Amino acid sequence: MMFVSAIHPYWIIELGIGCVKTEDLISLMAQDTRRPVNLTLALSGAVAAGALVAAVAFFSTLGFRHDIGQAIETIRFLFKFVVTISLFATAVSLTGTMLRPGSNPGSRRWLLLIAPLLLVAAAIVELFVTPSDLWLGKLIGHNALHCLTIIPALSLLPGFFLFLAMRQGAPENPGLAGVLAALVSVGIAATLYAMNCFDDSPLFVVTWYPLATLIVVTIGYIAGRRFLRW
Repeated sequence: MMFVSAIHPYWIIELGIGCVKTEDLISLMAQDTRRPVNLTLALSGAVAAGALVAAVAFFSTLGFRHDIGQAIETIRFLFKFVVTISLFATAVSLTGTMLRPGSNPGSRRWLLLIAPLLLVAAAIVELFVTPSDLWLGKLIGHNALHCLTIIPALSLLPGFFLFLAMRQGAPENPGLAGVLAALVSVGIAATLYAMNCFDDSPLFVVTWYPLATLIVVTIGYIAGRRFLRW
């Protein structure tokens, strides 16, 4: 049973398992000389470092597809980057808010729907402009296994730096904070992988890129609950 008793010259707060003197508490607080962390700067640095390391890993192992010169002249190839960069940008814009107690992204959370809605719209258009007998081939593509392995693998690099920075915050929902870190990481990894992937059809992208994202998001949620608790 907790009760507070006034005993000169200080208050003693009794918690059943011991008591803490106010003067001792003030002394401990005075001894804490740690400088406050600039969370925005820490996150920006983590994103930049993660993107740089992931890019080095990508270009040292995979690199551009051999027909990149012709690919950049096609709408389907360029549209992949519209989707991946949209995912990255919207996830980054919400990450800082999730790490501050009492902060609420409000209607901004719906920004995360931009990338999937763009992708679904493109897939619908693809169905209209492509003969039905070609749908399955475009959906399966040639690089499904690469997509499901390379995107998660590349996501680990920026994810590591992001988790280090996010531990400086105090997210009310560590699992969701981990999900946002995963989405930022996927945005970076998928943008890099899209430069190597030969499957440009929105039917392929709408199928395999989200599955790769789901793998990373699941890991991010579990890791967030484990490592971002405070």
